[in-house]
Amino acid sequence: MLTQNWNELDVKLSAPVRKTLKELKFLKMTPVQAASIPLLLQGKDVAAEAVTGSGKTLAFLIPLLELLRRREEKWKKFEIGAIVISPTRELATQISQVLAKFLEKLPVFKQVLLVGGSTVKDDVEQLRKGCNIIIATPGRLEDILTNCKEINLAGAIKSLELLVLDEADRLLDLGFYATINTILRYLPRLRRTGLFSATQTKELEQLIRAGLRNPAIVTVQESDDVSTPLHLSNFYSIVDPDKKIAYTINFIKSKGVNMKYMIFFSTCACVEYFSEVMKAMLNSTKVLAIHGKMKNKRHKIFEEFQALENGLLICTDVMARGIDIPEVDWVIQYDPPSSASSFVHRCGRTARIGKEGNALLLLSETEDAYVDFIKRNQRVEMKQLADQCLDPSFVEECLKCMRQLQQEDRLVFDKANRAVVSYIQSYQKHECSLILRLKDLDLGRVFMGFGLLKAPRMPESKGRDISFFVEMDVDLNSIAYKNKQREQARLEKLKNYKDTGVWPTKGKRPVKNTEPWSEKKKTKLEKQGKKKVRKEKQKRREENNPGIKKRKRKNVMNEEDLKELANDIALIKRFKKKKMTDQEFETAFGI
Repeated sequence: MLTQNWNELDVKLSAPVRKTLKELKFLKMTPVQAASIPLLLQGKDVAAEAVTGSGKTLAFLIPLLELLRRREEKWKKFEIGAIVISPTRELATQISQVLAKFLEKLPVFKQVLLVGGSTVKDDVEQLRKGCNIIIATPGRLEDILTNCKEINLAGAIKSLELLVLDEADRLLDLGFYATINTILRYLPRLRRTGLFSATQTKELEQLIRAGLRNPAIVTVQESDDVSTPLHLSNFYSIVDPDKKIAYTINFIKSKGVNMKYMIFFSTCACVEYFSEVMKAMLNSTKVLAIHGKMKNKRHKIFEEFQALENGLLICTDVMARGIDIPEVDWVIQYDPPSSASSFVHRCGRTARIGKEGNALLLLSETEDAYVDFIKRNQRVEMKQLADQCLDPSFVEECLKCMRQLQQEDRLVFDKANRAVVSYIQSYQKHECSLILRLKDLDLGRVFMGFGLLKAPRMPESKGRDISFFVEMDVDLNSIAYKNKQREQARLEKLKNYKDTGVWPTKGKRPVKNTEPWSEKKKTKLEKQGKKKVRKEKQKRREENNPGIKKRKRKNVMNEEDLKELANDIALIKRFKKKKMTDQEFETAFGI
C-alpha cells in the first residue's frame, strides 16, 4: 500500500510537518495521501474513497496544517481556520490525538475537541483559551453554535479555510441530516471541503449539500475485485441460532486466548448481556464492552483495549468506523450488520496499514443468501470456514451457564430479556429484509441461544412455532437482585402487586384501566356501522323528497335592520356622553 516518499509530492511540506512524520515513522505515503493532499493544497474540494486502514486521517490533517500555515495574515487567538467533523467521539478523539503530535512542532496553532462526555461549560472554557482548529462530533458542535450565547463561535468561523467530514457517508445520511444541515448554514461558502470515507457517497445532491460544487473524486482501491484490504481474509460460518454463543466461545479458545478479538453485536442490550456471559465463560481473558448508550465510560474502556496485548472487545457499530486499534487479530460479526456499508467498516478494524487480519461472519441457514448479497453490493468475497466440531455437551454447558447467571442475579435476567427483544426488533427493521426475513427465523432456537428461562411475551412470537424452546421450571418472582437496594424496591412492588393486582409504575401517571384490544375494535366497528346507516337513510330521504333538502342560511341584513342598528349605536353614544339619563336610555331601548 505504501508508495513514494513525502518529498516526492508536487507541493513541498513544511519542516515541522516533515519532522513529525519522521518521528511517527510515516516515511512513505499511501495512495490516498498522494492523491488527496496536492488537490486540497491547490484549493480544490475532494471526495475521497479508500479502503479502511489506508491512512485517510493524514490525508486531510497534513493539508489542513499547511493551509493554515500558508495564510499571510496571522491567525487570531480565537479564529477558526479548520473544522473536522466525525460521527463518533472515539474517532474524534483519535483524530485529535494524531493532530496533537503535529501541533507540538507548530505551537502557534491550538485545537479543541468538542465531543459528548464533557459539559458544554468545559468546552466553552477551552474555546476561550484560544482555538484555531476544531475536532468535533455533530451534536456537540451544533449545540455550541446554536444554543451557547456565552461565546460567539459563529463569528469565529467566518475565516474557515477547510471543512473535513470524516466517515462522510455516515454524516450525510438521514441519521445526521438535520444536524449537518444546521452546521453547514453557519459556515462560509468560500472554503475548501473534504469528504473522506471507506464507502463514499456517490449522490451528487449529497455532495452539493456538503458544499462541494466541482469536487475532485479520489477512489483508491487495492484491487479492482474487492473493496476491503488485500491482507484481510473474510470468512463466514453457518451456525444454528441456539449454538451461536457456544460456537463463538469455542472458536476463540481454538484460535487462542492470547489474541485480540472484536465481536460486533446488533444492539446495545445484546452487548450488555453477552459481555456478562463471556466474562463467565472466558474467565482467564480480559473482556470489555462498549456501546453507544454508555456515556463517560466509553473513552476509558476504549483506551484500555487499545493498550491490551490480548483480550475481547464486545461492541456495537459505534466502534465500526475509523477506529485504529493496534494488532486486532480477528473481527467476529455475531449478527449481519444493519447496513451493507457497515459490513466493510466492521471488517476494517483489522488488517490496517498493510498488516494481516481476519474477519468472520456468523449466519444461520436461512441467512446464507447474505453472502452473495455482500459480494454483489460491496464486492467482498467470503470463504466458508471449515466446520468446527462442536461438542453437544459444550452447547449444553453454555446454556447452563447463561441460565445460572440469570438465576444468581435478576439484573442479568433482565438483560437477557431486553437483549432478545432488541435483537428481534432490529432484525425486523434490517436493511436486507428481503433476505433476512423475520418469518424465516426460528424463534425457539433464538430463545435457546440467549439462554432464556421462559419465552418472552411479544407480538413477533404470536402464532409462531417455538416448540424447540425448552423453558426452565423456575418461579421468576423468586429470582433476586444482588444489589440489596434494588431487591428491596422490587419486593415492595411485588407486595403492592399482590395486594392490589396492579404493578406500580414509575412517575406520577396513574395506571389506565385499558379495555382489551378486541373489545375496542368491536366498539369502533359498531360506531362506523351506525354512522353508515344514518348516512344511507338521509340520502334516501333526500332522494324521495327533494324539497326537504337543507338550504344554507344567508347572513344578509336588510335596509330596515341596518337602520335599527344605526339608531341603537347613536343611543349608546349619547348615553356615554351623558346626554341622557339612565331612565331615558332604558325607555328608548325598551328595557
